[in-house]
Amino acid sequence: MAYELGFPSLLFLTLVIASFIATLSSLTRLSAWLYTFFVFVPSYYIIYQSWIFPFYISPLRSVPTVPGFPLWGQTHSYLTEEAGIPPRRWHKQHGPIVRWFLPFGVARLSVIDDEALKQIFIRNPYRWQKPPNTKANLAYLLGDGLLTVDGDAHVQQRKALAPAFSISSIKSLTPIFWRKALLLSRLWRAELRKENVRTKSIEVLGWSTRTTLDIIGEAGLGNSFDSLTHPETPMRKAYKQIFKLDNGGRLFFALLSVTPLALYLPVQANHTLAAARGTVIRIASEIIRDKQSKQITETPCREKDILSLIMRANLTANGRMEGKMTFETMRDQVMTFIGAGHETTGSGIAWTLLLLSKYPSTQEKLRREIQEYMPFLFSDSREDESWLSKIDEDRLPYLNNVCRESLRYIPPIPFTRRANIAEDQFRGYRIPAGTTVYVPINAIHRAPEYWGETADVFDPDRWDHLPATFTANAYLAFLNGPRGCIGKKFAETEMKALLCCLLSAFRFEMDDTLDDPENWKMWKLVLRPKDGITLKVTPLV
Repeated sequence: MAYELGFPSLLFLTLVIASFIATLSSLTRLSAWLYTFFVFVPSYYIIYQSWIFPFYISPLRSVPTVPGFPLWGQTHSYLTEEAGIPPRRWHKQHGPIVRWFLPFGVARLSVIDDEALKQIFIRNPYRWQKPPNTKANLAYLLGDGLLTVDGDAHVQQRKALAPAFSISSIKSLTPIFWRKALLLSRLWRAELRKENVRTKSIEVLGWSTRTTLDIIGEAGLGNSFDSLTHPETPMRKAYKQIFKLDNGGRLFFALLSVTPLALYLPVQANHTLAAARGTVIRIASEIIRDKQSKQITETPCREKDILSLIMRANLTANGRMEGKMTFETMRDQVMTFIGAGHETTGSGIAWTLLLLSKYPSTQEKLRREIQEYMPFLFSDSREDESWLSKIDEDRLPYLNNVCRESLRYIPPIPFTRRANIAEDQFRGYRIPAGTTVYVPINAIHRAPEYWGETADVFDPDRWDHLPATFTANAYLAFLNGPRGCIGKKFAETEMKALLCCLLSAFRFEMDDTLDDPENWKMWKLVLRPKDGITLKVTPLV
């Protein structure tokens, strides 16, 4: 932004001032620079960057601002509260567009205004890109795939991937979802028999993410990770480290969000993360090479998994650059499929089971609907796979409502960031290029201006009578527009299959001996509870 100095420019300016001081005094150049650095730099950040600029010069000075001194800003709330909770307060008090601060007067906007959200997601999605640090962070952890690329590269990659995520393609993969869900049910029954108990407290988050990892492995990549039956499989261990919520890992992740230089810190969290990432890259590369060799030696490979469809489309590109993916691009897409594809859905399923445990009448209503539309799931024939190709999860309206309401009430991705590469306007406020905007999904999903007075209530029935104030941008579980989640249908179908299988076999209740997981939500790429989600699980028969 205008009239602000980046640290490199500030460093250069101190050298110029130090040289001038050295020529006018008896100080050596080093002494003059040290004196200048330790006097000028703190003065710049404390007086100019944190006081003069934000309140008197910044183009954003007219935007309603969260009270507090910009030197430390809202850092304490940002670090100690659940992602999305502070913006709920800010927007309630100051309106739909709010300015807040990170340390040293670094300004950020928080936006829940519908017109502004249309600008970001619908009208100008390629003007509003992920900030460089966010992009680098996600690319390091999840691959430089569809999630991180922008502009023409994003348009071409999405076009190349779209057929593999079509409704017909997902429909052909649905039997895999059900087989894994049925396997999960059998494994839970085996646990109960092994311990000879009627009811058992089970940590459902770990199980659900293992299930979704196996689903994305087989349906997405044509590869079996077997993490349900072998919890310590290399891919599962790698992602446990990447998403681990220990203090050291979260602190390192926070530093990585600020600067990619954190990757060079000689700390254990860095070494652990690098090793886990190396495992993911190695396995992703092996999967692609294996498929490439099959395409050469076998005629033709008709596997239906997403990666096979992409690779077949790649072969038919016949040398054309548009739509053609390199090995590295495919590897990064695989990393994105696995990382972003299994953890978010697995978390969403676990949060849904928690909410159904808290609201037993909702659980029973959903179970009755499942029994009405899929009675075979409540009999011995549930293990007969002849029904797998005929099932239609979308015929269950209340199931659809429960899934959407769960993702509204506890969105696995609580916020997203965007920065504009060209000047824009929100509600008459001039937004200079380079402004970082937070879109607090966790706040938008609870905003009374969109959802009415019951915004803070878990109510699946609301989807049958949405208020007149509801807009498409009030629900951002999968974002919207050209940058919306390409795997939305995949995730929704997966979620419905698992819930149908589990609710037709088990009853879920809160474990009153443990803290409520909803009170301990923490963010590290995905919103998860600090100690998992443990529920009391009882077979229906």
